Amino acid sequence: MEERNTNFMRLLSDRSTGSTLSLNSNEYYQTEIFDQLPSVHAQLSHGQLSRAPRDKASTVPLRNLVMCMQGKRDARDRRMRQISDNDFQEPWRRRQSINRKRVWSYMRGAIAGLLPWQHMLHAIEGRYGVGVKAYFVFLRYLIFLNLLHCALVWGFILGPTMIYGRSNDSEPLRFGGNDSVLDFFLGSGYLDRSPVFFGFYTRGSLNFPCLNTPLLYVTGIFTIIILSLIMVVRRTTVGYKHTWMLGKHYSINVSYKIFCGWDFTIQYPAAATLKHSFIRNDLKLFLYEQTFSMRRAQWTLGQRMRLFLLRFILNLVVLSLLGGAFCLIYFATIISQRDWQRSNLYLSTLVSLLLHYLPPITMTFANLVLPLIFRKISSFEDYSPTIQDNTTLVRSIFLKLASLGIYLYFVITTTSQTRENLLGREMYKLCIFNFLITFSTTFLLNYPRKLVQEKYPSSLLARLSGEQHFLVPLNVLDLVYIQTVYWVGVYYCPLLPLIGTVTLVVTIYIKKFQVLRCCVAERRMIRASSSSVLFHFMLLLGLLMAAATLGFNLYQYKHMYSLFLL
Repeated sequence: MEERNTNFMRLLSDRSTGSTLSLNSNEYYQTEIFDQLPSVHAQLSHGQLSRAPRDKASTVPLRNLVMCMQGKRDARDRRMRQISDNDFQEPWRRRQSINRKRVWSYMRGAIAGLLPWQHMLHAIEGRYGVGVKAYFVFLRYLIFLNLLHCALVWGFILGPTMIYGRSNDSEPLRFGGNDSVLDFFLGSGYLDRSPVFFGFYTRGSLNFPCLNTPLLYVTGIFTIIILSLIMVVRRTTVGYKHTWMLGKHYSINVSYKIFCGWDFTIQYPAAATLKHSFIRNDLKLFLYEQTFSMRRAQWTLGQRMRLFLLRFILNLVVLSLLGGAFCLIYFATIISQRDWQRSNLYLSTLVSLLLHYLPPITMTFANLVLPLIFRKISSFEDYSPTIQDNTTLVRSIFLKLASLGIYLYFVITTTSQTRENLLGREMYKLCIFNFLITFSTTFLLNYPRKLVQEKYPSSLLARLSGEQHFLVPLNVLDLVYIQTVYWVGVYYCPLLPLIGTVTLVVTIYIKKFQVLRCCVAERRMIRASSSSVLFHFMLLLGLLMAAATLGFNLYQYKHMYSLFLL
């Protein structure tokens, strides 16, 4: 009898009895079999479970526990008994906490429903997948970011200038006899004397030692750069953390999609069709990636060596194409700067306009053609779908940012004019030309091509053109490129964020028309989480480039501040 009356407390180690993870808090092991263990009876008899401190796991919602319904009911009863034994006020506080969480959840849902273009995003996600939706979410984020920049420009730069006025010797702003409509495309004439550019802002009646127009101007620009850096870094890190968690626990996510992904509150057939499309597109992407992983695991050593050699040769081809594009941009910049004054004397208006826009035209041509070549090259490198898109993105963003940096360097080093307004005009022309290319590509190329395919599907032209797909990586590159132009030019063209906001708002409707009217869904989906992280990382690179360009120009030409001292 003495041997049977075993002291089970003697069998428990100090680590197990002193652990901060109490048995009641670890709901994953609260089963009927576990409750029958001798060690549990021993602790119940000594009252240790009631005195054990509750940790964070005890506050995990029951719906997040991997248990059957009966196990969750038992866990809920144990929690209520533990709460009533410890503190009679705890149930009331717990109910209040749950009610507050529900209220905040409803408020977040209501605010999310008030965001612009929310219905459009749901429709696009249902038809084309989360990858295309990620592009429009990214575009909407840039619109909000530029709206914030507009508020800062008004508060620090434009507002004080309008309220306190300019210097007494400043010329009044009026449309002169030499001004023309062409000035709105070139940024010269009337537009050059307007608040759009740097030269408009001089010392006015606001001329105190600690508060003046130069100080407010520089403070506003640096506030835009620093605030943009904080916001972009935050979204990049949050997205990377989500992608890392999704990569480690994606099997759980797939199980949730299959067994628990349906929303039983749906009442309309259109919403049910969209929900079907969401789940189907996500599962198609997962199955495609799993098939690629299984095929890659069967490669032999010889196949891997041949693949590495092929990738090395293709990377040499990519470098050669990049070098050729940079040389082309260099010669276009030299020709444009050399013939700028002479073109106004004896050349026609159209030729003069083409010479002014020769560098933007060259950069746009390279940025349109080479990413398509990069995308074709990445298909021969035998990467997974996500890595193919990321490789194309990295090569293309290097092309766009490097071409923009080379163009700015040649403009700064080769011109002999006043650099402040000149750089502002160049950024203004890049912004206008990029918007014109977006509009022309959609309505003068993609839409007529779609009409030909619909009216004459059996014609040779329709068969050669093929189906149109919305290439998310290449369209995101355009957004990163133009946002980098806004950041680079905001010092020399303070109203560039306002111009950018208007063009981006129009762009979102142009792209909506292109996607819903001209394009078909991709057979190969891309993951929205990894794509969104890379989008914001490329945006961060563009912001760093803009800050470096601004710092280099301020250091190189310190006489830029002399304009404020007038």
